[in-house]
Amino acid sequence: MEPPPGRRTSLDVAALIRDAVRNLTPEEVPARLCALAVDLLPVSGASMSLRSDGLPVRLGASDATAARIADVQGTLGEGPGLDAASAGRPVLACDLTSGGDAVRWPVFAQQATEAGARAMYSLPLGDAAVCVGTLDLYCDVPAEPTGSDLRTAHLVAGVVTVALMSLPRGEWAAARGDDSWLSTLASDHDEIHQAIGMIMAQLGVCADDALARLRGYAFAHSRTAGSAAREVLAHRKRFHPE
Repeated sequence: MEPPPGRRTSLDVAALIRDAVRNLTPEEVPARLCALAVDLLPVSGASMSLRSDGLPVRLGASDATAARIADVQGTLGEGPGLDAASAGRPVLACDLTSGGDAVRWPVFAQQATEAGARAMYSLPLGDAAVCVGTLDLYCDVPAEPTGSDLRTAHLVAGVVTVALMSLPRGEWAAARGDDSWLSTLASDHDEIHQAIGMIMAQLGVCADDALARLRGYAFAHSRTAGSAAREVLAHRKRFHPE
């Protein structure tokens, strides 16, 4: 019999995760961990991303809305997940429809609510010294997590960190010709960096300014940063000095 949510320990959560990911390939694990987070917490959906040069790499999501919210954060360069990764501490946005949370991330809040999220809680994955990514949880109604919810969320984030960093490579990676299980999940990230290089050459600007231009174009045309990068790489979009 499972312990009640408020009384789960890290060992309880670890056992649940171990059972949930048994017999899965590494590429299937992140989405399954997100689905398990939804089962363990009073939230509507979850996603997890790795932190990399200000461009979060989405590893998995429990549903299309969670995936959309993660992509919005990556495209805009703002949101609770990016702040949690930067600060290395949880960031709670209990009401994205009004008040301080809507003002703090005005464009993200609008896009997130349009996607179906009304609240979002982002927890860093890692330890006090190094944040490797975030676990992003959303609710379809404004909500403030209880102390019990937060304790469980911290347990989940901690065990998820260990699970992600311990994913096997070995025969699975060798069979695919990959050096790492992450290589198949980071293609958008690589394409964005290649596109940034092309924009730098076209405009004569630094990498941060090139990324800002790419994000601006993506937002203005309702695209993700990844899809906008592919347009640049395919020479369907060229940037010109203003």
